[in-house]
Amino acid sequence: MLKINNKIVALKPWENLATKISTRNISALENRACYDIVVVGGGIVGAATARELKKRQRHLKIALVEKEKELAFHQSGHNSGVIHAGIYYTPGSLKAKLCVEGMKLAYEYCNTKHIPYKKVGKLIVATNSEEVKRLQVLHERGIKNNVPDLKKLIGANEIKKIEPLCTGLEALWSPHTGIVDWKLVTNHYAEDFKQDGGDIHLNFEVNGFNSSENVDYPIEIFSKCGKIFESKYVLTCGGLHSDYLAELSGCSKSPKIVPFRGEYLILAAEKAKLIKANIYPVPDPRFPFLGVHFTPRMDGSVWIGPNAVFAFKKEGYRWNDFNIKELFDNVTYPGFLKLAYKYMGKGGQEMLKSFSPKMVVRDLQKFIPSLTFEDIVPGQGAAGVRAQALDEDGNLVDDFYFDTKSYDIGGVTKNRILHCRNAPSPGATSSLAIAKMIADKCENEFRIQDETTETQKITV
Repeated sequence: MLKINNKIVALKPWENLATKISTRNISALENRACYDIVVVGGGIVGAATARELKKRQRHLKIALVEKEKELAFHQSGHNSGVIHAGIYYTPGSLKAKLCVEGMKLAYEYCNTKHIPYKKVGKLIVATNSEEVKRLQVLHERGIKNNVPDLKKLIGANEIKKIEPLCTGLEALWSPHTGIVDWKLVTNHYAEDFKQDGGDIHLNFEVNGFNSSENVDYPIEIFSKCGKIFESKYVLTCGGLHSDYLAELSGCSKSPKIVPFRGEYLILAAEKAKLIKANIYPVPDPRFPFLGVHFTPRMDGSVWIGPNAVFAFKKEGYRWNDFNIKELFDNVTYPGFLKLAYKYMGKGGQEMLKSFSPKMVVRDLQKFIPSLTFEDIVPGQGAAGVRAQALDEDGNLVDDFYFDTKSYDIGGVTKNRILHCRNAPSPGATSSLAIAKMIADKCENEFRIQDETTETQKITV
């Protein structure tokens, strides 16, 4: 018998002590590391929060781990690239506060880091009398949310002064809505984190949590690549996999993350250069997560869409992306079944749009009548997957949702893992503001300030 890292390891008859140490102990040591905090998930929220934690707690050893070969590989790198202004959200709500604050912080950060962006603005266009009524409600919301320079446009002539091809009865004009490459922003967050002394580990797919025998670093974090990190605390910001990560630590299955793919078409260059601003419909309160629109991009292209279709795997960017286990888990979840039944008709329409781009064009002709199917680049498109949190009753979880996992270490029970199970849209715009909120929550749940004070006392 051999004791290695406080663990008893049995020697097999054909092994000697030297062989055991050289082939197993050394590799185990190379694949282990100890941290004060490990942040799981290298999307924009995970990177922003790791950065914020490190700036606040410079003395702590913090790691950011990501399962892919690069950061912002999924939602954060597959989105419309819009910097939202905070028009849609209920006044006084957390989402409204975080979006307005996040937009301000995002522009300040981009200016400081010389990250290119464009304030192209956004038109929210009403094309019938019912939408005009809803537009008035949106206007009142935007004013209460302190959306800067929000203006109401009356009549087609005022709308055409901003977008000559666009028509409508009334519109809201948000000049500070912008566009940026959120993947580039995420990489800048990560670079800040590294410069402050943080560690980033790619290709680190977490597949388990356990309590460790090391009382100083009591949580073991296992990965598919064989590395095991020991940490005092863990924060997960897993996006599409946030429910899976929570379940790995023993938390509930609900709310479940159900993936919905949004598919975009791309305008031909000749038409794209005529559209400068984001052009959005007035949201339908029955389907607030739907509505096709025109979205300029930093590369000069213009995307139109998206639809919203159920994806057959968490990272299902195409119809043939398929994972039998994930699909089975989703379609047998009570919340999904209730949602599918409730929106069966609308869901069918969204699926048809996937196979009939002309339906998308027809929807957008309400805003730009001159748009034709020939204005679409044939055979080209883009897609992203939205991590939609669902409760067991089939309700869309449209607010932040956290779970904690506590451990009894040395007779002291304390929260050691904090799961951010839902960071709702607009997560990218709000990322710096969200990071501050989650960092506050980490300090509170983990009582990091108490430990810092004790460490300072000991040092003195």
